[in-house]
Amino acid sequence: MDNNVVAVVAGKELTWADFDEFLQNVPQEQRAYLANPNAKEFYLQQMIALHLFAQLGEDEKLYESEEYEAIMKKARRDVLSQMAMQKVLGGITVTDEEKLVYYEAHKQSYAKGAMAHAKHILVDSEEKCQSILDEIQSGDKSFEDAAKEYSTCPSGQRGGDLGQFGKGQMVKEFEDAAFDGEIGVIQGPVKTQFGHHLILVEDRSEETIPEYAEIAQQIELAVRQQKQQAAYDAKVEELKEKYCE
Repeated sequence: MDNNVVAVVAGKELTWADFDEFLQNVPQEQRAYLANPNAKEFYLQQMIALHLFAQLGEDEKLYESEEYEAIMKKARRDVLSQMAMQKVLGGITVTDEEKLVYYEAHKQSYAKGAMAHAKHILVDSEEKCQSILDEIQSGDKSFEDAAKEYSTCPSGQRGGDLGQFGKGQMVKEFEDAAFDGEIGVIQGPVKTQFGHHLILVEDRSEETIPEYAEIAQQIELAVRQQKQQAAYDAKVEELKEKYCE
């Protein structure tokens, strides 16, 4: 099928192989539409139109214009630059030892911060907050039911559940209670700029540093980019000495 002719423009046969090559220029986010026959036909017509206009340019000898010469000069510069750069950077390799050394020096930057999972009830006064706490502790209501009934936060409809959050995501007073308070014990009333809270920490995890094996691919990429940048900078300086006056 790849060699089957789909159109003939000025005597030149265009095949499905040509169409497949043309589709490589279609933005990645639009590739999914190619399963639709209408979309495929649209791009096929686009390819044919490209060759039609190219032939028009040939017939009108636009390649003899100064504009064409300027565009081709720029294209030649860009292509040669990319090819030369690839030649300089393409052969760079990363050893296991380099990766391990990088990991030891930078593993802290890959640390997963402490996280807490909490529920809360938010009301506008300390007295109301205390009254709700008394109601929960007496067994008259569960924390979740009290959140649904009394909390002014949208999370109240989920029984006050805020999900997981890390340090720096909540105001200080709330964060201190969530990360320092005892798990499973209601904290509060806690006053913040938003009102008064009852906070129930469901779970908490401390900061963890991933093992090397967990992030080996990220480490390799980081080392490769570091070495490529160093090689690029060194080559630029070398070329300045060679070509700049």
